[in-house]
Formats: sequence, C-alpha cells, structure tokens
Amino acid sequence: MPEQTDRLAWLRALRTRGLPDAVGIEVLELTPTRVVATMPVDDRTRQPFGLLHGGASVALAETTASLGAFANIDPTQFAAVGVEINANHIRSKREGTVRAVAEPVHVGRTTQVWSIRIADEEDRTVCVARCTIAIVKAPATD
Repeated sequence: MPEQTDRLAWLRALRTRGLPDAVGIEVLELTPTRVVATMPVDDRTRQPFGLLHGGASVALAETTASLGAFANIDPTQFAAVGVEINANHIRSKREGTVRAVAEPVHVGRTTQVWSIRIADEEDRTVCVARCTIAIVKAPATD
C-alpha cells in the first residue's frame, strides 16, 4: 500500500476504478483534508431528459468522500465503507463538467463524516451532499 503522499499516484495507476471510470470521474487532489474530482456531464451522466442525473452527482460525492476517508486510514488494517449519504440538488446542468470538493466534518476512529460541494464551471453550486463513512477492519486476503 502506498505511503500517504503517494495515494493519488497509486489510485491513478490502478487498472480500473470501477464506477468512477465508467462515468468519467477524474481525481485531481487526494489528501486527508481535501479531495477534488471532476466529472463530465455527458451521455453517461445525464438522465433521459438531458439533465445531470442526481445519481451521478451522488456517485461523485460518495467517491470523493470515500477517497478522503481512505486517505485517513491505514488500508492494510482498515477499510472505509459508505453507510449513508444525502444530497440536495440545487441547480441543473446539461453539459460541461462539474467539480466536487470534499472536506471532512469529523474524522473519528470508527466513523468519518464528509461534506461535499459540487459546482459548475462558474463555481455555482449544483449539489451539496454529506456522507458518513464507517471505518471497519480490513477484509482478510489470501
């Protein structure tokens, strides 16, 4: 597992990151106190009526919160798993890119709470979310 300062490079070197790859999420900054990521508003992330899908915004929010939690733990001993998320969709978006900034509200031994703001290119709020992450013992590997 990478040292704290190498986690963004480690993440980028993964063969796949699953859902974040599928919807085009790009992580720009990954530290224990701030995660920044972008996501395109395109056919992968729009709902049938042409607007940014609320679920895509939630996926971006939970991705950034989970990565922030990951940056605060020893992943050889613990895993960070989302247990609750809520989101308020403030402004619609039809095209372009959105940017999420996640910051911790609480970093505890067994839980973390992250606040996420998603904005458009003009820094207008598109969505605000709060995500609770549980810190659990890492699954055993063979």
